[in-house]
Amino acid sequence: MYELRNIFGGDCTRDMDISNAGSTWVGLVAGIVIGAVITWWVYNRQKKISEKQDEFLTHIADLEERNKTMLNKILSLEEKIEDMLKKIK
Repeated sequence: MYELRNIFGGDCTRDMDISNAGSTWVGLVAGIVIGAVITWWVYNRQKKISEKQDEFLTHIADLEERNKTMLNKILSLEEKIEDMLKKIK
C-alpha cells in the first residue's frame, strides 16, 4: 500500500482509506478496455470499407477494358463501312 503513495502522490498511512487509488486503477483499466474495443471496431470497419473499394475499383477497371475493346471493334467496323462506301462510289 505504501507504494501507492509513489504512484498517486500524497500521504498514505495505515489509517487512510485508499478507495480513490482503487477507483483510479479501475478507471484506467476500464478506459484501456473501452479504447481497445473502439480502436478495433474502427480498424475493422476501415478494413472492410477498403476491401469493398478495392473490389469496386477492380470492377471499374474491367468495365473500362471492355469499353476499350468495344470501341475498337466499333471503330474497325466503321472503317470497313467507309471503305465499302468508297468502293461503291
